[in-house]
Amino acid sequence: MIYPLEETISRDQRITAMHQLPFVVWMTGLSGSGKSTLAVALEKSLIEKGFKAFMLDGDTIRTGLNKDLSFSESDRRENIRRIGEVCKLMNNAGLIVITSFISPFRSERDLIRSLLPPSDFAEVFVNASLESCEKRDVKGLYKKARQGIISEFTGIDSPYETPLHPEIILNTDKETESESLSHLMNFLLPKISLAL
Repeated sequence: MIYPLEETISRDQRITAMHQLPFVVWMTGLSGSGKSTLAVALEKSLIEKGFKAFMLDGDTIRTGLNKDLSFSESDRRENIRRIGEVCKLMNNAGLIVITSFISPFRSERDLIRSLLPPSDFAEVFVNASLESCEKRDVKGLYKKARQGIISEFTGIDSPYETPLHPEIILNTDKETESESLSHLMNFLLPKISLAL
């Protein structure tokens, strides 16, 4: 039998101790859209402002927590489910969590949303065209997918389901990194700052 411990420290106590409101910023978009770049910049900006923030990145998670998973559709779904549970724990601890995952399926993203209080979550669509992402292709993944070396690659032979109602859209093939970061910070700061 499993008997989860009851929390002895309340949400309000954690908020007071952390001097911030907990939040999960869920960045989704094609590979090469700029998710990781923006996540790194956002984490740095928040830390510089005194917030307690932590970034979860796909490659980092895949080499540790989820190294037992393949890139099959079922394992990709399990990858996101596990990350969602980690986000929930970190949110309960009072942190601001920034994620950078393709998370191509709406059902996955809806699952993550359902794990958290509505006030603690934002789906951020990092929107860049497939053409723009292929031009960037820093890791050479699109090239390998086009050559058939990589299969089930999102945007090539596996679908990406565009968010229907994201809290914010960052058009990274039309605006600079600093412009996207500014939009993101302007959106986020009122949601994580305690009223003075």
